[in-house]
Amino acid sequence: MPLRGRADMESKPRRNIYLRMKTLEEAAEVWRSETGHLRCAAQGVATVQSLGRVTARPILARRSVPHYHGAAMDGFAVRAANTFGASEVSPLRLKIGESAVAVDTGDALPEGTDAVIMIEHVDVLPEGEIEIRAAAFPWQHVRKVGEDIVAGELLLSQNHRMRPADLGALLAAGVVELPASRRPMVWIQPTGTELIPAEAAGEAGPGRIIEFNGAVLAGMVEECGGEPLVRQTIPDDFESIKDFLLRAVSSDADVILLNAGSSAGSEDYTAAAIGELGTVLVHGVTMMPGKPTVLGMLRGKPVVGIPGYPVSAIMAFEQFVRPLLFRLQGLPAPAFEEVEAILGRKMPSKLGLEEFVRVILGRVQGRLVAMPLQRGAGIITSLTRADGLLRIAQDLEGVDVDETVRVRLLRPHEELDHTLVMIGSHDNTIDVLANELKRGDSRVHLSSSNVGSLGGLMAIRRGQAHLAGSHLLDTGSGEYNFSYIERYLKGVPLRVVQLARRQQGLLIKPGNPLRIAGIEDLGRPDITFVNRQSGAGTRILLDYFLDQHGMKPDAVRGYDQEEYTHMSVAVNVMSGRADCGMAIHAAARALDLDFIPVAEERYDIIVPESSWEDPKIGLILEIIVSEPFRAMVREMGGYDVAESGRVMGIWDGREWHGRA
Repeated sequence: MPLRGRADMESKPRRNIYLRMKTLEEAAEVWRSETGHLRCAAQGVATVQSLGRVTARPILARRSVPHYHGAAMDGFAVRAANTFGASEVSPLRLKIGESAVAVDTGDALPEGTDAVIMIEHVDVLPEGEIEIRAAAFPWQHVRKVGEDIVAGELLLSQNHRMRPADLGALLAAGVVELPASRRPMVWIQPTGTELIPAEAAGEAGPGRIIEFNGAVLAGMVEECGGEPLVRQTIPDDFESIKDFLLRAVSSDADVILLNAGSSAGSEDYTAAAIGELGTVLVHGVTMMPGKPTVLGMLRGKPVVGIPGYPVSAIMAFEQFVRPLLFRLQGLPAPAFEEVEAILGRKMPSKLGLEEFVRVILGRVQGRLVAMPLQRGAGIITSLTRADGLLRIAQDLEGVDVDETVRVRLLRPHEELDHTLVMIGSHDNTIDVLANELKRGDSRVHLSSSNVGSLGGLMAIRRGQAHLAGSHLLDTGSGEYNFSYIERYLKGVPLRVVQLARRQQGLLIKPGNPLRIAGIEDLGRPDITFVNRQSGAGTRILLDYFLDQHGMKPDAVRGYDQEEYTHMSVAVNVMSGRADCGMAIHAAARALDLDFIPVAEERYDIIVPESSWEDPKIGLILEIIVSEPFRAMVREMGGYDVAESGRVMGIWDGREWHGRA
């Protein structure tokens, strides 16, 4: 991008801080009042291609259905008056071809006939006659003209979305083309000099990001019945954005989406460009994610500044673009399905912000439990993993644990009864297990939340999980999990099942450029460490070894830099954010990092007795003792699965039985 002169720099829009943010309800009302009258123009659509389209005018039948009197049964067409008097004691004979004509279902009634006698109710005689033992009545077993549809009657009203059965009704009534609302065309414009197209993913070096929001927004447009027009990325440049807006508003697009360039940053120009060329209705909405949303009008066309973070982009689309696209077609936006659930852990929230929290859902001990996932606006996997969305009103400071909440479903309702909720420590084998559950015909879905081993035990205690992953080391005895269960799960019968033994150690950059030898080097001032969160088994293990070396946590630079999974630790080391971190060997191997072994530990799954007989748990146990599962885990490196599936102990709530 060429350098600007002083005059150009002075004309650059100033940093636009949100001075007049609107609540979600206020912004939605402003948006409805400005766009509610807009409709897409009508166009002729072939009936056979109209599935999902919306009628622009009432549809009238062009012909009756049926348009002739037709036989409704296989049999013989007769004149009813000619059959009067027939009975069991006085059978009546009719001449075939004269007073009785053979017909099949759907045949037109021969002239002079007005009834059909079912073939089962006649005796066909060798003399070319039939014998009947009951009289027919007029229009018996006959589909009369217009019985289904009468020419000229209303078939479908305006603003009706076409369904498969509607296609049949229209075609039967002679309507081969109908006036339908044109699909809303949506111009999607990504911005950002750092973005590269997906086909150039191999060139995504530092500072370069694959542009994927365009594909996400395009998919959402299609789900709403619209036609997406994804454009090439343009720079974060005021003049470029203005030029884009002028070209977009002159196109056939009904709605214009500008992705990114809509926050309060000094290089975000969406609001300023819309304001110069049209009208800014809203700049900033008190919702999270999605706060930087911009709503405006330009020459009568709606323009939306969509935030750049993926979760923010999705939420802004759902709140403002989705209802607009349905209104343009003359339809109300379909309501999202909601359920009531018990919140699995306390969720603080900021006053004055409407917050959308992603959660996993599962039915545990008869209660539907919602367990929050990570909240960052840039964490798109929080939506791919989520089962639902919890909306926290702006006048609340949060929601307490065990509180009943309303959750919008992101998966079909019927899947909830087939969902296993796993809370606790992260391990790469859980991903393998989740995938194996989906193989074949299994409907079981594993939803997991990584809150650390201790958090998993607390979820078991509160009856909020079917199982928990744990590797809590008792530094006194050297055993795993047993003493913690005794301390925190008194009165909760359960079983401890070994999933695997695994190598824990230090992850370092390839070649070990800082010559890190072991735990003792973590106190060096030239080494930055990345830690696991409080309550994680890996952190407890680290603290144990620090104590063994006579080191205090505050001597480790980066001790308070926390991540929630082994892979997150590995990414921190790979990217250079940290020089070292503690995680499992499989995480190092996955990202081609060097690994210094520190300890072998046992990773268990904790199953409360209330879940033990659940067929879903039975399926889990079958998988982890299977050779295909063990082979895949061994392939990841750093695992010993020889005793996977072994019950290490049965806890009756007071004492152990059969403890290994």
